[in-house]
Amino acid sequence: MLSPTEVRARYEKVQAEVGAGVTVVAATKYVSLDEMAVLAEAGIDVVGENRVQDLLAKHATYGNVFRWHFIGRLQSNKVNVVNRLCELVHSLDSHSAAERLAVPALLQVNLAAEDTKGGVPPDEVAEYLRYGIRGLSTMPPAADDPEASRDWFRKLHALAAEHSLAELSIGTTQDYRIAVEEGATYVRVGSVLFR
Repeated sequence: MLSPTEVRARYEKVQAEVGAGVTVVAATKYVSLDEMAVLAEAGIDVVGENRVQDLLAKHATYGNVFRWHFIGRLQSNKVNVVNRLCELVHSLDSHSAAERLAVPALLQVNLAAEDTKGGVPPDEVAEYLRYGIRGLSTMPPAADDPEASRDWFRKLHALAAEHSLAELSIGTTQDYRIAVEEGATYVRVGSVLFR
């Protein structure tokens, strides 16, 4: 982990690149409990956690120092924890979780129909509108070239527009610049900030 000054400088660089209309979510899946202190000292305000057990541990130590987002696979039996601790879910992908969720959510869409990734098929998006979802998210297939994500981001943007959804959580450290060009309102970045 870098120093708080270095993390802050990197965060400000990413924020300048994405612009004021995009929320930078610091993805903390690989950030230890102790390293979270560096993020707090650096003034990072929005963090995204992948696992409920890590969310519980980190929130118990850092509480409202951060605004907490949940960006991992959300099991319906863990929704109560997310309801208590998070302000937004980026990864809703089941009716059972949607029925229990009390915080705003983005529906994760599996555009490439990858078996290893969560998300609903594009033709099921309409079924989730009754839950008041605010937008969509996706993770494109892994690729070495960030440009390979562009078509997936465009497809998601078009799908969101078709359903009058304004928010898009797309882009990670590798391809967040492409994501912003294609309409991202949230980018989830990790190593570009910390390592």
